[in-house]
Amino acid sequence: MRQSEHTWFALFAFTVLAAAIYTPASAATHSADFMRPLGPIADMQRTELFWATVIVMVAILPVFVGVPWILWRYRRSNDKSEYAPAWHFDTKLELVMWGVPAAIVVAFGIWLTQAVFRIDPYRTIDAEMAEGMNFEIDGPPVVVDVVGLDWKWLFIYPDEGVASVGEMVIPVGRPVSMRLTTDTVMQSFMAQGLAGQIYAMPGMVTRLNVLAEREGTTVAENTQYNGTGFASQRAPARAVTDAEFSAWIDTARAAPPLDDETYAQLAKSGDVAAARRDLGRTGSGPLAFALPDPMLFGRIVGRYRTGAPVPPEQQPGSHSYDPEAARLPATDKGMSDGND
Repeated sequence: MRQSEHTWFALFAFTVLAAAIYTPASAATHSADFMRPLGPIADMQRTELFWATVIVMVAILPVFVGVPWILWRYRRSNDKSEYAPAWHFDTKLELVMWGVPAAIVVAFGIWLTQAVFRIDPYRTIDAEMAEGMNFEIDGPPVVVDVVGLDWKWLFIYPDEGVASVGEMVIPVGRPVSMRLTTDTVMQSFMAQGLAGQIYAMPGMVTRLNVLAEREGTTVAENTQYNGTGFASQRAPARAVTDAEFSAWIDTARAAPPLDDETYAQLAKSGDVAAARRDLGRTGSGPLAFALPDPMLFGRIVGRYRTGAPVPPEQQPGSHSYDPEAARLPATDKGMSDGND
């Protein structure tokens, strides 16, 4: 590809990127991703990407345009171009070459640092944040505890007394406070229509706060490779009306309970379909459960806080894992005192 073709390709790619970033939300009512966000957190991240691209182009476009121009201007057959074999330095050129990139780095540093604090995943979404980012809060927060398994996501709603596997449902307009961990290897949770990715590790708790401003569905996925079933660890994350959320909660409360024996089976390596077979549940799609123990998330974390290694037969994800031998601690060790 010639240099001139590189230039036109770069301009075309930038145009496509800008058009994709600023696709109106109304054109994507039912599906959402990074370019078509559901909420203010992802929307700000999209805006940051756009302006970061624009600012970087200040340094990149002159190169894409200048290199072909220099090659054409000073080609051997052009007798009109000035030949200056003794030239070696130009103060103005040096200031531009070094000053512009330096200014970009400084601008990026200040701007992105402010953005990091503004949309810190650990920051609670409250009235102050809503006012600063110009969005509305329509109800009390919803707590969702997320557990990464091989190869599925478990979503626990301790306040509502329900849980689901393979689907996350949240109400539009209400902040969602998420705690994340895994009961197997390290994983990385990302629902790109709501926020960026955040890591989850066994025995540790990370946090993510999101809010959906409109109805729609994005994908909650694991972006950290964790074995042969990695590609199937994807779950729809649905933002629904408050009435639909209440109806979904009522349906889940009528489902079989997620007790210790059921969780032990659920923790076996396999996707949602395999979990359904192991539990003897008919049908297809996500699994819903009633939640008899609202401290289940803390007990899962507590498995790794006993001060002793987890035996292979009790370790989900292990080839030796035995659901009959795997039992969670009786209490949420280390969680009741807020020690995340």
